[in-house]
Amino acid sequence: MKKLFFALTMLGFMATANATILTANSSAAVVTTNSQDVDDDTQAESASFTQELKIRFIEGGPGFMGIVLICLILGLAISIERIIFLNLATTNSKKLTEGVEVALSSGGVEAAKEFCRDTKGPVASIFYQGLDRMDEGIESAEKAVVAYGGVQMGQLEKNVSWISLFIALAPMLGFMGTVIGMIQAFDKIEAAGDMQPSLVAGGIKVALLTTVFGLVVAIILQVFYNYIVAKIDSIVNDMEDASITLIDILVAQKK
Repeated sequence: MKKLFFALTMLGFMATANATILTANSSAAVVTTNSQDVDDDTQAESASFTQELKIRFIEGGPGFMGIVLICLILGLAISIERIIFLNLATTNSKKLTEGVEVALSSGGVEAAKEFCRDTKGPVASIFYQGLDRMDEGIESAEKAVVAYGGVQMGQLEKNVSWISLFIALAPMLGFMGTVIGMIQAFDKIEAAGDMQPSLVAGGIKVALLTTVFGLVVAIILQVFYNYIVAKIDSIVNDMEDASITLIDILVAQKK
């Protein structure tokens, strides 16, 4: 998982570097695009979404747009890593519980522990810790299940706080770019001593683009964040139900 996250992050930084280089090489082309005639505007309307997004990104400037893009790349990398991890952590708890119960009846605690060892997922790990404390009594096994359940929950929620950070950070950076763009626009008005729309239109446009891009990044990451949180809640509920079932099985086994 760490290698996957590192690879996704490196690809993201490479994409950011390419976008910055493209911004430097295409600044003159952007100015020319802004002064095109009606025929060129018609061609721009027929351009693909990717091309339009690239043009808007270049117009927004590499400063704040690049930082917001890095937030998007890192947020997506963490989200993809978490989704893969959570999908691998999802197990059939009913089948696992039935297997443990059969192993306890046929081969005892060691057979049940071996069955849990061969099964992947947090529920199997919790079962193994409970079975490992079986000789110390039901109370010790229950404490082990509760304690290790907290450990597994921490692993499920690992790095999720970073996604929420990027969700909050992207719009803030966009708003900061907007404020700076507006300040620059008013500086041009002050320097010219005249209120002409042509003096401030470019600055205001750049300012609004940073806000839009920051909001788009936050919306995208929010969708992934909500899915991940819902997935974690589902696994945690499954863990709690399975843990209660395991304690009931151990109590019945002691009788």
